[in-house]
Amino acid sequence: VYGEDALSNAPGTFLSRDFKSRDLPGMKFTIQVAPEDCTGCHLCVEVCPAKDKANPQHKAINMTPHDEVVDREIENYTFFQDIPPIDRTAFERFDVKASQFLEPLFEYSGACAGCGETPYIKLMTQLFGDRVVMANATGCSSIYGGNLPTTPYTTDSHGRGPAWANSLFEDNAEFGLGIRLGIDVHTEHARFLLRKLSNEIGDSLVHEILEAPQHGETNVAHQRDRVEALRQKIRGIDSDDARTLDEVADYLVRKSMWIVGGDGWAFDIGYGGLDHILSMHHDVNILVLDTEVYSNTGGQASKATPIGAAAKFASTGKAIDKKDLGLMAMNYGHVYVASIAFGAKDAQTVKALLEADSYEGPSLVIAYSHCIAHGYDLAFGAQQQKRAVDSGIWPMFRYDPRREPAGQSPLVIDAKAGGCSVAEYMKNETRFRMVERIDPARFKEFQHQAAHAADRRVALYKHMAMLRFPGSEPEEAVTADAEE
Repeated sequence: VYGEDALSNAPGTFLSRDFKSRDLPGMKFTIQVAPEDCTGCHLCVEVCPAKDKANPQHKAINMTPHDEVVDREIENYTFFQDIPPIDRTAFERFDVKASQFLEPLFEYSGACAGCGETPYIKLMTQLFGDRVVMANATGCSSIYGGNLPTTPYTTDSHGRGPAWANSLFEDNAEFGLGIRLGIDVHTEHARFLLRKLSNEIGDSLVHEILEAPQHGETNVAHQRDRVEALRQKIRGIDSDDARTLDEVADYLVRKSMWIVGGDGWAFDIGYGGLDHILSMHHDVNILVLDTEVYSNTGGQASKATPIGAAAKFASTGKAIDKKDLGLMAMNYGHVYVASIAFGAKDAQTVKALLEADSYEGPSLVIAYSHCIAHGYDLAFGAQQQKRAVDSGIWPMFRYDPRREPAGQSPLVIDAKAGGCSVAEYMKNETRFRMVERIDPARFKEFQHQAAHAADRRVALYKHMAMLRFPGSEPEEAVTADAEE
């Protein structure tokens, strides 16, 4: 989104429309495809909501033969890249619409066409990107995230971007905790030096830096301005403490610490470390990209693999239901937990990531990530995510301990099950159909067990959403539909 004056030297084929927004009146916007980097998955076309009323098959974005448009669109894309990104403080709040006008700092990843993991990481970098510090478990996300000598993570015009590092499959949670502790030590040292040099720096500036709120882009921008003013002050102070403070002053701006990996790491091999971190109170955000299988190493079954699905080491169908990692984390009581699926409800995805980042304690976000191992055209990944939620296979919720002191249930259910059957969900994926072909009777029993497990899970979460704890004021069960 940009001002109309940015179009003064635009190519004749460059397309734009008026941007309808209370926050930014009189602006233009463009959605521009990178013609040499499009993988042709056509997921964007499938999810596009804008249709020609006279011809509903024609949308605001459509698949076109590459050779017919590539030269024209290279010129358009080059011009598009030179348009300055919108000021991050321009929006009053970050909803789905606003978030997509923020500059992504994750691009051209080389992941599988239509990958269900990468949209979450792209969104994370749009919401927090230049402050993200990421510990990435080995797996798909580390391969497309650090396929050296290239990387899809990039920087903004200020030279800021995510700080990324990869650790082993079995210890990524501990690795991320170590980074968090290091950040905390640097931050506390910077605050100590700030107080120590208060007389030379000025009590007013020191107080403002130490007490400044740092949630929200406007607050972060103001804190960065204060830190820059601090640097100008300490350059005139001739002491070792001043030099050290100059080195660590960036830690006075709040970092967004994320520990990222797949279900093989979080549910299986790295679960011990993950659970250890959840048992403590450190401010870390954990994003689990749940493909329900060890995707990167060939599709082995994990504890996240659902009942009845075929995978390596479960070729005739997994005989037990998937581990409920979210429920286990909620049992601690002090952990923020969310289960999200962008294809079913993108607004809830944005809200959960923002809440997780703002929660000053451990946060666990489990993200439904469709995968080629599921065995269907990933152009329809968003629709299949919705079926998973509508059938009750994938519950959508947010458990926020901050709600409890206000007399509210910490658990908010964000989607109702019942929109489709479990059988309808399962019939769309090869990983289930191949079990049916091998042994129809066995598959029928799996289907029955999967439906029962989904009903049980939905009933359990509904009951939990009704619970009130000692000292709470009773209220009716909260669901997203009632809340919104």
